[in-house]
Amino acid sequence: MKQKVILICSVCLSRNYSTTVSSSVLEKGSINKYCPKCNAYTEHKISK
Repeated sequence: MKQKVILICSVCLSRNYSTTVSSSVLEKGSINKYCPKCNAYTEHKISK
């Protein structure tokens, strides 16, 4: 079952994305995404 989560940039701590993810991604805990504030691809962690 997919869950709605918010992704937070690990560098600048801005909340950039909200998405739905499966339970396998929740166990990983991070996704590489583009951060507009950092102007780079950074690791985004799933907020609790």
